[in-house]
Amino acid sequence: MAAGAGVDAREICAMKVVMTLLVRDEADIVDAQIAFHLHAGVDFVIATDNRSQDGTTEILERYERAGFLHLLREEGDDMRQPEWVTRMARLAATDFGADWVINADADEFWWPRGGSLEDVFATVPERYGVIRGCWRHFLPRPDDKGFFAERMTVRLGMPAFPGDKKTIFHAHQKVAHRADGNVTIEAGNHNALGASLDPIRAWHPIEVLHFSFRSVQQLERKGRGGWLRNAGYEPTLHQLLLDEALRTGRLEDFYASFVVPDEALERGVRDGTLALDTRLRDALRKLRAENGTFRLPDSHSTLSFSRPDVREDALYAGEASVLVEIDSIVRAEQRVGAFEERLAAVERRPFSRLHRLASR
Repeated sequence: MAAGAGVDAREICAMKVVMTLLVRDEADIVDAQIAFHLHAGVDFVIATDNRSQDGTTEILERYERAGFLHLLREEGDDMRQPEWVTRMARLAATDFGADWVINADADEFWWPRGGSLEDVFATVPERYGVIRGCWRHFLPRPDDKGFFAERMTVRLGMPAFPGDKKTIFHAHQKVAHRADGNVTIEAGNHNALGASLDPIRAWHPIEVLHFSFRSVQQLERKGRGGWLRNAGYEPTLHQLLLDEALRTGRLEDFYASFVVPDEALERGVRDGTLALDTRLRDALRKLRAENGTFRLPDSHSTLSFSRPDVREDALYAGEASVLVEIDSIVRAEQRVGAFEERLAAVERRPFSRLHRLASR
C-alpha cells in the first residue's frame, strides 16, 4: 500500500524493537518488567516460560491475549538459556519483523540515557550491529513485604571488576543487536554473535537496572531453577553460593548479607559506594493500576527519559570504564588465540612437515 493510501508514512518507516524474555517463577516482577519496556520503546515481546508455577504464566498470557507477546513454553528442567534465547532472537528477525532485538532477563529494566530505546537504536551508524548496556545493581532494603521497586531504591555505586571473586555484584555489559536470523546469543545474554554484528565499543547508551535479589521467597524460587541441572552450563558465583545456601538451610542469612540497613546506607552514600536511585520506582508508579497490575501501552502512556546531569554522567562513566578495560583484555586474548590458530594451521601444512624432517 502506498504511503498516501491512508497509511502514515512514519508508520511505514517505523523501527520495530522486539524484546526476548526467558522466565521461570518471576511473578513478583515480570508484569512490571514487560509493562515498563512496552512503555519505553519496545513494540513486542517474545517470551519463553520454563515450568513456572507461581502465576508467571498467567501474566504472560494476559499480554499474549492483548497482542503484545508471543509465548513459547519449555518443560525441560535444565534451563538451556543460550539455546532458548538464541531461538527467540532469531524468531524476532525471521517471524516478527524486528529491526533491533533486546535480550533481557526478568529482573532487568533497560533504561535509555535520554529519549526512548527506539531513539537510541536510531542513532547507531549502519555499519554497527551491537550496542552495549551497563549493568547497574540494586540492593534490597529491610524487607517489609512490599512491592520490590518501592523498597529497592539503593544502587551499588562501585561494582567490582569481574575477576574479583570476593563479591557477586560486578560490572558487566548486556547487549542489544540488529535483528539477524542467524544470530547466536551467548550465556547470560552478554554477547550477540553474527557475521554483520560488529559492536560499538566504549559506548554504553543504556543502563540495565538490575534487581536480582528481591526477597527470601524469590531467592528460593531462583535457587530451585534448572541452571545447575544443565550438564553443559558453567554456573556463576552467585548461583553456586545460592545453591549452597539452599542446601545448608542458610537462605535467610544469605539474603540478609545483601540487605542495606539505614546506617550502612548513610555510610555508603557518603563514601560513594552506594547511591539512592528512585527512577524505576517513580516510573512504575505511573504505570501501576490500583489493583496492582500494570497498564497496557497506548499512545498516551509512554515513558520519557531525561538526560542525566553532569555529576551522574561522571559516575556512570566511571562504572562503564571498567567495561572498556574488560573489552580491551578480551580483544587482546582473541587476537592471541587467532594468531595461535593461524600458527597451528601453518604447522600442519605439508611443506612445514617436510622442512622439519629435512632439518633433522
